[in-house]
Amino acid sequence: MRISLEKLLEQKQLVLADGATGTNFMDMGLEPGFPPDLWNVSHPEKPDALHQLFVEAGSDIILTNTFGANAPRLKLHNAADETYAINKAGAEVAGKVAERAERPVVVAGSVGPTGELFEPMGALTPESCKAFFIEQIRGLKDGGADVIWIETMSACEEIEAAANAAIDLGMPYVFTASFDTAGKTMMGIAPCGLDEIANGLARPPVAYGANCGVGASDLMSSMLDMTERNPDAVIIGKANCGIPVIQGKETVYTGTPQLMGDYVQLAGDAGVRIIGGCCGTRPEHIAAMRKSMDAYNAGQRPNLEQIIDVIGPLVAPPASEEKKAAARQRRSRRRK
Repeated sequence: MRISLEKLLEQKQLVLADGATGTNFMDMGLEPGFPPDLWNVSHPEKPDALHQLFVEAGSDIILTNTFGANAPRLKLHNAADETYAINKAGAEVAGKVAERAERPVVVAGSVGPTGELFEPMGALTPESCKAFFIEQIRGLKDGGADVIWIETMSACEEIEAAANAAIDLGMPYVFTASFDTAGKTMMGIAPCGLDEIANGLARPPVAYGANCGVGASDLMSSMLDMTERNPDAVIIGKANCGIPVIQGKETVYTGTPQLMGDYVQLAGDAGVRIIGGCCGTRPEHIAAMRKSMDAYNAGQRPNLEQIIDVIGPLVAPPASEEKKAAARQRRSRRRK
């Protein structure tokens, strides 16, 4: 059963997104370095199976298997010419799963970063970046995606390019950034800066927020900033399942289903409306999150100390005012 994200948000105070793609595809035989996006065409039964597992676990939103399906990233695998077809197929695969569901499910067309740098550090321009996203989003639209899900972004220019591509194609969209560098994105965006980006676009997003990063507590810190900045915005929080730990040749995420269930309660109390999991989040984690969401009773807004007490310490805490002042002094001395 299909539904738009806007309609679902009218019906539900809290909405559950899905979990990780790569982590779960590794269990299905995905080789390191191989782009899972190609499976939409060559092995559609594999993304179909993962989407189905998330729906059965309770997800209201499933993200298409197209995170890396833009031309610059597909070019690394000699598949740039297949950008449109891969995205169209990805949306169609997820759409069939949603249509089989006995309850409403949103198909979100996943759009990740290009991996390129903007001028003057790189060759990317707002115009060329937008053109890459136009090609990808056209495929997602023609494949039947209900909303464009721009995610794991770090540069303001790239968020704007993807959003403007969705706007030009008449698609509703959301965007999320990854705050993984001392409380900011790699390119220096602070959590409260997303509201300014949203307000500067020709058509506002349905929602915005954070995903990935370094851990659930760090993501919750950014959520507090966003919901404080704009309590009326629909905020997304799609946290990694705990903290990654290298065990031999494998990367294992430390988050338990209980931790992710606790995260749902904290996120809801912080004012987050769309809650899901990112790296390391398996269907069993989503099932625990569904259970927590179904039993949710609103509590008081948590502070950072309470969050740390429940789901663990920050991995990459924001720089203190003293450290910021010291950095400014160092820059000032270098300029003299």
